[in-house]
Amino acid sequence: MGIRSMAIGWVFLLALLPGVSQAHQQEASANPSASSKEAGPNLASVNAAVAVAGDDELVFGKNADRSVPIASVTKVMTALVVLESGEPMNEWLTFHERHTPAAANAYSRIRIDSEMRRRDVLRIALMSSENFAAYTLARSHPGGFDAFIEAMNAKAVALGMTGTRFVDPTGLSSENLSTAADLVKLVNAAADHPEIREYSTTGYFRGQFRQPRYSLSFGNTNALVHRDSWGVALSKTGYLSEAGRCLVMISKMNGREVVTVLLDSLGTRSPMGDAGRIKRWLDTGARGSVAAAARRYEQEKNASYATAGNSTVSVN
Repeated sequence: MGIRSMAIGWVFLLALLPGVSQAHQQEASANPSASSKEAGPNLASVNAAVAVAGDDELVFGKNADRSVPIASVTKVMTALVVLESGEPMNEWLTFHERHTPAAANAYSRIRIDSEMRRRDVLRIALMSSENFAAYTLARSHPGGFDAFIEAMNAKAVALGMTGTRFVDPTGLSSENLSTAADLVKLVNAAADHPEIREYSTTGYFRGQFRQPRYSLSFGNTNALVHRDSWGVALSKTGYLSEAGRCLVMISKMNGREVVTVLLDSLGTRSPMGDAGRIKRWLDTGARGSVAAAARRYEQEKNASYATAGNSTVSVN
């Protein structure tokens, strides 16, 4: 994000930080660009963005305009396109065998040719990141799979997501790209749909299928949805080797709903740790620290992005 927007975001954010002194606030107002770079949270994620829910203006960004693979975070856009298509949520959808090979491992426990209601297919795609479910939603779209991908990209354009493109509805392809700042816009748009809030934060779900009749249990991929203290209102995780560990969510921080976007973390716990560091920063102004291994990973990835001509100066 630009220096001006970072400065505006930081001055705004200071009002939310009880741990920041009045003198520090006055100093930040006088020299906001310096403060925004010095006082943000330390994060393990290579790319990140933080915003107040409902506002696309960032209060913190780290390589927030860099286009990178986003893995299953893709499914937030998949859900948005499904709901805005107006197709009946009670309709039974058939899990047909894929018409093209998946770009990565697409193992599923769901049986070929079995059926499930669209609303439940969407729920397990969001809360459990079921790839076959996301694929089936796209293939059941009016006009078919290709029309669905076109709708995803059209919606990205409509939302002003200029660093974003989609080639599949699951996130299994590393060619699905977005930026942390763009994903704030997507999360805010998705949050207008109660179904996405509910389905993405369902802790556990027993899915019912027919043709043949059977059921399967699904669990949420974000451990924070099980902790009431976080007040998670929207959630999506993601992972590909090219994308690292990813997390987008809306949660309660310092008494307000906050959008957190974390892209390309080293380990399974890193996004959770980063979310905690952001929460403490908003509460107290403390920047926190990250493990040396995460720092090395970040340096390696930044060097790789630079070599590929996709470099951004980090504020962290």
